[in-house]
Amino acid sequence: MSTAPISLKGRALRLLSGREYSRLELERKLARFEEVPGSLAQALDELQAKNFIDEKRVVDSVVHRRSAKLGTARIQQELQGKGLDPQAVAEAVSNLRATELTRAREVWRKKFGEPALDAKGRASQMRFLAGRGFGGDVIRRVVVDAPDEMFED
Repeated sequence: MSTAPISLKGRALRLLSGREYSRLELERKLARFEEVPGSLAQALDELQAKNFIDEKRVVDSVVHRRSAKLGTARIQQELQGKGLDPQAVAEAVSNLRATELTRAREVWRKKFGEPALDAKGRASQMRFLAGRGFGGDVIRRVVVDAPDEMFED
């Protein structure tokens, strides 16, 4: 029993059923299956017209999934890599900056839970947060300046 090959639109819908993808991501993933030049663009145009591909949903999805663990810089890099509208990325980044200190403190608390006892320990904690994409000023406020105020609740 042979099965009919899956159309480009079918492949795109299968991908979109798992999570939100930007148009650029779908183009990258599906380019190798395009047999007729222009057919991929046509299929994606149809899906976009029916609102199956939506940049705002992609931005919201990434921010929702990643903001609890990553800093603004890493999320911005991820959004830019998806080929999204620079204005939408800038707006999301602006909103993330407002909560960066709170998010960094929560990531730090989950990983370390208590202030480092020496400079080596503080440096390790700072590298961890930097690797997660948090900004230097936020890292200093979390690790160096105010670790005690996190435990005053």
